[in-house]
Amino acid sequence: VQLVESGGGLVQAGGSLRLSCAASGRTRSSYAMGWFRQAPGKEREFVATISWSGTSTYYADSVKGRFTISRDNAKNTVYLQMNSLKPEDTAVYYCAAAKGFSGSYYISDYDYWGQGTQVTVSS
Repeated sequence: VQLVESGGGLVQAGGSLRLSCAASGRTRSSYAMGWFRQAPGKEREFVATISWSGTSTYYADSVKGRFTISRDNAKNTVYLQMNSLKPEDTAVYYCAAAKGFSGSYYISDYDYWGQGTQVTVSS
């Protein structure tokens, strides 16, 4: 499975961005999807995850109420709508795919990763 993120960029605090992650390859299998991020000098951290069906979602406390993860299985694409962005949201954002139906908080549960897309929020 190959994952390609897009939609990153520079935005002012309080603004919005929508990230997309397009999957190709063995997409007939069932994958939960997740978004993670990594700021300079920090470890990669969990942001959000969504089950294969899209009925279950989980968020990091730091983004809850501001970010929304969704997916369109017909398009093999997962999205991350980010609203009310803060400077501390600045990071490289990665999407990832985990075999199975349920989402996960854990980096080690994910089998495939995208190359990342930069999100920069100015104050």
